[in-house]
Amino acid sequence: MAFELLTPTEMAEADRLTIAGGPVDGYCLMRRAGGAIADLILERFPSSQTVHVLCGPGNNGGDGYVVARLVSEAGHSVRLFALGTPRAGSDAALAAADCAVAPEPLAAFAPGGNDVVVDALFGAGLAKPLGGEVLAAIERANAADVAVVAVDLPSGVSGASGDVLGGAFAATVTVTFARKKPGHLLYPGRALCGEVVVADIGISDATIVATGTRCLESDPGWWRGQFPVPAENDHKYSRGHVGVFSGGVAATGAARLSAMAAARAGAGAVTVLSPGSALSANAAHLTSIILRRSDSFEDAIAFLDARRPAVLVYGPGLSPEPEVGRFALELMGHAPGRFGTLVLDADGITSLSRQRAAFFEARKRPGPALVLTPHHGEFGRLFPEITADASLSKLERARAAAVKAHAVVVYKGPDTVIAAPDERAAINSNGTPLLATAGSGDVLSGIVAALVAQGMPHFEAACAAVWMHADAARRFGPGLIAEDLPLALREVTAGLVG
Repeated sequence: MAFELLTPTEMAEADRLTIAGGPVDGYCLMRRAGGAIADLILERFPSSQTVHVLCGPGNNGGDGYVVARLVSEAGHSVRLFALGTPRAGSDAALAAADCAVAPEPLAAFAPGGNDVVVDALFGAGLAKPLGGEVLAAIERANAADVAVVAVDLPSGVSGASGDVLGGAFAATVTVTFARKKPGHLLYPGRALCGEVVVADIGISDATIVATGTRCLESDPGWWRGQFPVPAENDHKYSRGHVGVFSGGVAATGAARLSAMAAARAGAGAVTVLSPGSALSANAAHLTSIILRRSDSFEDAIAFLDARRPAVLVYGPGLSPEPEVGRFALELMGHAPGRFGTLVLDADGITSLSRQRAAFFEARKRPGPALVLTPHHGEFGRLFPEITADASLSKLERARAAAVKAHAVVVYKGPDTVIAAPDERAAINSNGTPLLATAGSGDVLSGIVAALVAQGMPHFEAACAAVWMHADAARRFGPGLIAEDLPLALREVTAGLVG
């Protein structure tokens, strides 16, 4: 299985490189694409009443003309509805000339019953909102509740961002080519694609690499080789030591969730750094987790000098007050020789968003590696200029933030994007609404910390943590609360190291 994601521009480059390398031409690729879609329709919808093929004027429409020809030749009833005419001499014009099904105006399209609709109007490269007769056709198809097979992406969905431009088909199946596009995984487009099938049309892996893509679908298939596996001679500190800062007596739960997740994700030792006022509350709930009193920055430095943890988690349950951010800046300034990585979450991010100039200036100086795990609100507070740029997709926003903060950024949500400062990025595809529960983000920060503490590279660790977090929730199922997640990680981890 291949995990690269191609933007529309990169996909066009893959087509160009394939054609330039021969022996295939553009029309050959189009026939292969249309053939893959026709095969799927004949296999999955053999008893359909009529196959309605909607063709645009470009290459997406050319794929549709091939589909109409092949499905008709297979003996099925086919009606073809055309939006405009392909450009003379284009591959789409060749496909239209080879198709014996007479085109009808798009305004006549009216599906119903057991019909199948093939959406071949616009592909992944759509850049402007749909309207007029196209939008009316989309609305008729969606209202008819018929099966829709989308070519490349449902028309109206941006392949680059997943945004809906004016309106979009709600597809039953989307057939794309060579690789998925970001729009298949980013919401709201992700919800409109239905099942996504990637068809092989003869574009080689080497050609995909040559496009320069640096975005992946997060999956164990590519990061599992770097997942930490305990060695026979390991001891608790060689497996990584994680420190987690706790809030006050009324806000200790977040740190404990993070600490338990770090332990379940494989960290050999986990220490909760607790204010004296919260020691009793934390001690009443912790057994395998080390508990240490920390009432001041000096106490924290004494712990770091004595134990040299690999990773610190800072933010869950701390409060968004300015002193929380100032403490984080001090930690970063004193990191060299004391700890390697800071995982910054929740109130740590919110507090620093009120000291943005100082934070970004600190990131220009030597300090710890940084992993930021903001949800949308926290991201907007820390990176308001990036968030305000409506031209940027979620993927582009995460990349810009990672560069600006010199950090791995985990931009959370149902379509979590993970980005590194070198502009590598990944989109997680196993998200679940089960994680929409208080405290689940604290668990995620602990998983990230544990994997980094065990030596997994930061970007890969963040990708793995997001995937594990969702997989644990899926394994537990309905009724999940955040306290269930650390224990649910046991089966997830066993599956990865087994």
